[in-house]
Amino acid sequence: VQLQASGGGLVQPGGSLRLSCAASGSIFNFNNMGWYRRAPGKQRELVAFISSHNIINYAASVRGRFIISRDNTKTTVYLQMNSLKPEDTAVYYCNFRSVATFSGDFGYWGQGTLVTVSS
Repeated sequence: VQLQASGGGLVQPGGSLRLSCAASGSIFNFNNMGWYRRAPGKQRELVAFISSHNIINYAASVRGRFIISRDNTKTTVYLQMNSLKPEDTAVYYCNFRSVATFSGDFGYWGQGTLVTVSS
């Protein structure tokens, strides 16, 4: 299984980006998906998570600004990021897992895509 993340880049404060993460290989049952991020000098944290039953969780810091979604085949997960702030600067990682819990290190991880919010 491979996860390919894309869509990161440099954006000004207040701008938007859309991240994508496409899975290839046998991901049957790995249909709980999430986005996590690691900012410089900080630990990895949850950004958004969508379970196999479409229950969605957001970190408090991004709620109302970010939207997680996925395609009908459940092989691609997206993160629409709006009203970006400098504190959103981080490497963003996608994750596919078979368990419907967003904590812990489970499943498969993408390679990370860098988002930089700066003027």
